[in-house]
Amino acid sequence: MGSISAATEKPHAVCIPYPAQGHVNPMMKLAKLLHSRGFHITFVNTEYNHRRLLKALGSLALDGVADFQFETIPDGLPPSDEDGTQDIPSLCESTMTNGLRPFSELLSSLNRSSKVPPVSCIVSDGVMSFTLDAAEEIGVPEVLFWTTSACGFMAYLHFKELVRREIIPLKDLSCLTNGYLDTPVDWIPGMPNLRLKDFPSFIRTTNPEEFIVKFALREVERASKASAIVLNTFKSLEGQVLKAMERILPPVYAIGPLSPLSQQLIKTPLADIGSNMWKEDKSCLNWLDSRRKPGAVVYVNFGSITVMTNEQLVEVAWGLASSNYDFLWIIRPDLVKGETAVLPEEFLKEVEDRGKLANWCPQEKVLAHPSVGGFLTHSGWNSTIESISAGVPMLCWPFFAEQQTNCRYACAEWGIGMEIDGDVKREKVRSLILELMEGEKGKEMKQRSWEWKEEALKATRPGDDSSSNLSSLVKILQASGMEK
Repeated sequence: MGSISAATEKPHAVCIPYPAQGHVNPMMKLAKLLHSRGFHITFVNTEYNHRRLLKALGSLALDGVADFQFETIPDGLPPSDEDGTQDIPSLCESTMTNGLRPFSELLSSLNRSSKVPPVSCIVSDGVMSFTLDAAEEIGVPEVLFWTTSACGFMAYLHFKELVRREIIPLKDLSCLTNGYLDTPVDWIPGMPNLRLKDFPSFIRTTNPEEFIVKFALREVERASKASAIVLNTFKSLEGQVLKAMERILPPVYAIGPLSPLSQQLIKTPLADIGSNMWKEDKSCLNWLDSRRKPGAVVYVNFGSITVMTNEQLVEVAWGLASSNYDFLWIIRPDLVKGETAVLPEEFLKEVEDRGKLANWCPQEKVLAHPSVGGFLTHSGWNSTIESISAGVPMLCWPFFAEQQTNCRYACAEWGIGMEIDGDVKREKVRSLILELMEGEKGKEMKQRSWEWKEEALKATRPGDDSSSNLSSLVKILQASGMEK
C-alpha cells in the first residue's frame, strides 16, 4: 500500500503526440524529461503506431520503467498493416474528428484506476488540439507542444492574415512558376526577409476550401486556449521570433535543443525506451567507424514523411556518386511514392566501397559521429535542430509543411545551409556537395555550425535559458498536480 500511496502523490502527465514519427520522437524526449523531474507519465500512441513500435523495438523496449506507461487510442482510419506514415491530410481530419471521445474515455479510465495517480495535466501535440476539450472536461491544465521551429509556428500563426489580405489561395497555377512566390512578406513580427515561398507549403493551393489550410488555421487559433506553449528551440537561435510570439500567445517556453538536454538528464533504463517506428540499422555506426578521415562523409536522410519519385531518387544517387565523397544514405521502405525504390545496378557497383545504404538509423548518433561532415536533409525541424546540436552544416531540399521556412532560416539567417532549389538534378547535387565539403562557402558554414553548436549546448546547461525554462514549466505542472 505504501508504494501506491507514494505514487498518488506524484503529478501525472498524459503525453499525446500527433501520430507521425517526427512528432512522436520529440514528445518522447519531453515525456522522459518530465519523468526525470518526478512525474508519472502516460504516453498515448495510436493503436497503429503502437503496433509499429512493437514490431521495430520489441515489447521489452516499451516496458520496465516505473511510473512510465503506454496507452493507445484508435486513429479513426481504416485498419492497415502497412509499415509507413499514414496519409497526413487524412490523419489530420480523422484525429480532429474522432480523437476526443476515445481520449476522454482513456482519461476517465486513468482517473478511476487505483494503480496510478490522478491525471493532473496534459501535454499534447499542438495539432491535436481536441485534447484541450478533454482537459477542460476533467479540469486540468494543458500544455501544447508545437514540434515545429519557432519561425515555422509563427508562419502558421499568420496564415489567417494571408487569407485576409487575399494573398492565398493562389489565383491560379501560374503563380507557382511566374515569380509570385518571390513576393516579399515583411509584415510578420520578428520575421524579416521572408518571401511567400518561405511559408509552409500548404499555402501553395488554388482551392479556397483546401482542408489542410483550414486545419492549420483551426489548430493555431485554438493554441490560445492552452496554459502554455512549448517549443524545441533556444533563445539565441530564434529569440526575435520568440519575443514576438510571446505578445500573442500564452506563456511560451523554449526548452531546446531537446537532444543535449535529454543526454544530461535522462539515465538508463529510461533512456532505453525507444520511439523509432522503423528498426534502426546499428551497422551504420560501425560503417562510420571504418571511415578513416574525419568530416569526410555526407549523411543523407529525407525524414519520415517525405516521398519522391524514383527519377528524383536516381538524380540524388548519381549526384552523390559523382561527388566522389563517401556517403551514408537512409532510404525508407516508403520513400518512393507508390512503388519500390529502385537504384541502377551501375550506381550500386560504382559506390560499393564508399556508400552505405540503410532503411533507418540512430540519427543523433550518426550526426554526432566525427566522420560526418555534411547533412543532405529535407529540413524537417527534428533533423535541423539535431544537426545544429551536432555542429553539422546542411544541404537543404525542403518538401513539405514548414520545411520551407526552416530551410530559409538555415540558409539566409543562420548561415549553416545551402538550398537545392526546385526539382533535383544530379549536377546540382554534385556541385553543392563539393562546395559544402571543400569550398569556401562550406568552410564558412562549418564555422557557423560549430558556433551554433556551442550556443545550443550553452542554452541547455543548468541555469541557462532552456534549462531554466524547463524548470519553470515543471514548477507550473507540479503545482497543478498538488492542486489535484
